[in-house]
Amino acid sequence: MFAGDIRRQRVSHMRGFRHWRWHLDEMYVKLNGEMVYLWRAVDHEGEILESYVTRTRDKDAALNFMKKALKRHGKPEAITTDGLRSHRAAMNALGNADKQEIGRWANNRVENSHLPFRRRERAMVRFRRMKTLQKFASVHANVHNHFDLQRHLVDRQTYNEHRSAALAEWQALAS
Repeated sequence: MFAGDIRRQRVSHMRGFRHWRWHLDEMYVKLNGEMVYLWRAVDHEGEILESYVTRTRDKDAALNFMKKALKRHGKPEAITTDGLRSHRAAMNALGNADKQEIGRWANNRVENSHLPFRRRERAMVRFRRMKTLQKFASVHANVHNHFDLQRHLVDRQTYNEHRSAALAEWQALAS
């Protein structure tokens, strides 16, 4: 309910921002003892753009995820991925192969974005259904983006002002 409003507001605010650099990655999540894949797109500032859950880690899954992300957020200037062949195949199918960048440590931004999700996953004692996992991943990403203010980049006064504004906006959405 609130996450959709937050997402719409953020996307409309950032739609004119054209020099986006995306980082794509997938991570394993245990679902009733079975491994599924959570595909994630993160922008150059560390904000989670899209989350998508699949049972497979192949070209079709990567293609569906990329189509969904491109439709919702527009085309980025560059897409950084790990060495997974599914990413390359999907990029070729979309005609974005020239935008793909692969590097040994280039994808650390998205790897580090998995950490808050893992903390919440442990606290929730795993997931039972794929629909629940998808809903949680989407909502968690939006709420985390809203309240994660990159404390190391701003001074204390600015941080407090931004934090107060985020809480006020959240209360306005919640009421």
